Amino acid sequence: MANFSKSNVPRFSAEVYQNAYLPEGGREVNAIVTVTATGGGTTGGRPLFIGGRGGPDAGVVIMVDCSGSMDYPPTKMRGAREATAAAIDTVRDGVAFAVVAGTHQAVEVYPGGGRLAVADPTTRAQARDALRGLSAGGGTAIGTWLRLTDRLLSSADLAIRHGILLTDGRNEHESPQDLRAALDACFGSFTCDARGVGTDWEVKEVTGIASALLGSADIVADPGELTADFTQMMEKAMGKEVADVGLRLWTPLGAEIVFVKQVAPTVEDLTGRRAESGPRSGDYPTGSWGDESRDYHICVRVPDAGVGNEMLAARVSLIISSADDSLPQTLSQGLVRAVWTDDMAASTSINPQVAHYTGQAELAQAIQHGLDARKSGDRDGATAKLGRAVQLASASGNEDTAKLLAKVVDVVDAATGTVRLKAKVAEADEMTLETRSTKTVRVKK
Repeated sequence: MANFSKSNVPRFSAEVYQNAYLPEGGREVNAIVTVTATGGGTTGGRPLFIGGRGGPDAGVVIMVDCSGSMDYPPTKMRGAREATAAAIDTVRDGVAFAVVAGTHQAVEVYPGGGRLAVADPTTRAQARDALRGLSAGGGTAIGTWLRLTDRLLSSADLAIRHGILLTDGRNEHESPQDLRAALDACFGSFTCDARGVGTDWEVKEVTGIASALLGSADIVADPGELTADFTQMMEKAMGKEVADVGLRLWTPLGAEIVFVKQVAPTVEDLTGRRAESGPRSGDYPTGSWGDESRDYHICVRVPDAGVGNEMLAARVSLIISSADDSLPQTLSQGLVRAVWTDDMAASTSINPQVAHYTGQAELAQAIQHGLDARKSGDRDGATAKLGRAVQLASASGNEDTAKLLAKVVDVVDAATGTVRLKAKVAEADEMTLETRSTKTVRVKK
């Protein structure tokens, strides 16, 4: 296992967990790769200057929904102003930032002029003053907000670009195709955390934005909780020190990647985001990193080499583009192996990490399918799927998800997944379960 170290960035390591043994004729190899970044000093509160550019190395743009629905109730708009002010107070000195008001169009609130401000006590105070002019009115076209954010963040030479988006309603003033086109245009330019406030927004819309831009999504049902949520989001954004880390997979002749998924802290399918990087090699984006650890599930299909033989099924590398546009630097590496055996016990044993995360991915899918069935009136289908979700959450120790499920179903027996649908479910509870369905827990030690 190789490691990359530089004075101002975290050190990366990659550990591979798998059962390498396959039965005669076996072709599918599964592995969990745990990627850990440590030692970057991201909790020490120092400014994000990692590239030696002589200017800000990180930028963040806050997009605030100011559509007409934000006035109902008035606490929403007030909560959004207060939350944005708190987030601005959390921006560290030397970080570039801006605020955008979003309706059926996008308007610069601060600093204006198509540029970013550099955070210090004066600019933070000016930004807070500018927020007093925010008022609700107009429609919702989120794609325009994202495109303006992209232009603002692209106006400076920044290593890390991040967006924070707040909305309270559905994206009714542009087509789904327009939003998709905006997300495609912004992918790779910046990451984005998305939040839905209240209960009048579309879960799949908000989670889709965060997923497309490698950020987090959540619900803030009570506008009074926005300030705490925005502060926490901004603190996490300030901890990012390395951008555009890629998971590079090389496979030998005859082997192919079946799927690549992030499985912790959330389930995110990266399979379709592969960018070819060389002969039998492809890169999968992971976004920006601070001091943190994530798990990835890799499935590789290999040619059958026969009992007694073994092969390298895949080489996993963490890579980052160099500041001088030279060849990418390798941060860490790990190997995925395949060994054919006629030992039944060895070949049928499932690695605990692989088994756990296979269950966590099934848990997320069961919740989503169960809620879809419930909405369509399919009570039997909803009961079966949500019952399976309860069973998986209980078996894996995912207590947070189990608590959310208990607000939607009455649990008769968690171990067997026996449940009854509740007659009445608060809309906020159902939306919270759907929004957080992809959050996972790590393997019990």
